[in-house]
Amino acid sequence: MHGACTLFLVKASRDALGDTAFNFARTLPFVCMLFVLMAINSEMSADGIVLAALSGGLTSGLGYTIWFLAVRGLSNAQAAAVQLLVPVIAAAGGVLFVGEVISQRLVLASLMILGGVGLVVFWKGRQVDSV
Repeated sequence: MHGACTLFLVKASRDALGDTAFNFARTLPFVCMLFVLMAINSEMSADGIVLAALSGGLTSGLGYTIWFLAVRGLSNAQAAAVQLLVPVIAAAGGVLFVGEVISQRLVLASLMILGGVGLVVFWKGRQVDSV
């Protein structure tokens, strides 16, 4: 239910980028509290903090912005199915950038996800005859 509500709000938004920036800003008090709690019991470098902020904040914000622009041209079912590609994209990133091993399980799971998404995206408008 949460995903469907979020999808509706994304499509209904007049300023998706502004809404995303506002939502990120609303989390800052919680992020600051968590940061203070974590800083007490850990060693964090300035470089690590900056890299975490960049990878978490900027790349997520960019990803949401691209998603908000792309989702407007998709039906709700298509958008929900396309979201399922995230694990496949993350796995591909792991293989390309971190040297993760391409296992039989990874290939099979990716093919199953891609097949399911393909069925939903390319099946649009077609009715399935009931038996």
